[in-house]
Amino acid sequence: MAKKQDREGEASPLLHQLQDADGKPKTPPILPVAVKPPPPGPAIANGYHGWTADGLPLAHGSVVGEPIGRAQWNSSLCACLGRNDEFCSSDLEVCLLGSVAPCVLYGSNVERLGSAPGTFANHCLPYSGLYVFGKALFGCNCLAPWFSYPTRTAIRHKFNLEGSCEALNRSCGCCGSYVVDDEQLEQCETACDFGTHVFCHACALCQEARELRRRLPHPAFNAKPVLVMIPPAEQSMGRGA
Repeated sequence: MAKKQDREGEASPLLHQLQDADGKPKTPPILPVAVKPPPPGPAIANGYHGWTADGLPLAHGSVVGEPIGRAQWNSSLCACLGRNDEFCSSDLEVCLLGSVAPCVLYGSNVERLGSAPGTFANHCLPYSGLYVFGKALFGCNCLAPWFSYPTRTAIRHKFNLEGSCEALNRSCGCCGSYVVDDEQLEQCETACDFGTHVFCHACALCQEARELRRRLPHPAFNAKPVLVMIPPAEQSMGRGA
């Protein structure tokens, strides 16, 4: 028995350290682990700050949960005739509608964006009324932009497009120091959407239409195919001659 106890002591040299004076085993103490907080975030490329839950900066491209970078519009605001691609004929149609019948173009944009029945009429008719009142009272289309500018904000949110403030900050870096957080940035972008529709209304409608026609099909093309089964013709059996 003495040899067996010696072997057990040699096999576990910490056995005597983990026992009390009475010979009862005791648990080793648990040492607290210090958690180092992340350092303050440096300024990233677009002038804003932020850290993820893992303590990594938002500029890291491989971080799960990082907001995807804003995409640019397919065409600029002043590209009235569109681009020389497969949508060039559609761009010419957009330019013509924006110049002659902006109410039709606006209704078509909302219909393509919403894809709900009755969307075209519910937006085209109020726009037409505001257009007529603006022309009659003020001599210009100054009332309809108050009604149509939320569509530009909805397009930005749907396709994650950059706004005017982000475009200016990317090109010349003049807006990054004035915008503190995302909420203030969104307020600035919404104000820019409103200003774009007020001062460049026809160009804004045409740019939105070009963007939607390149990204979304018309709701009329989304109809589900219907399988029609035609019964076979009646066959008659006759005796051969």
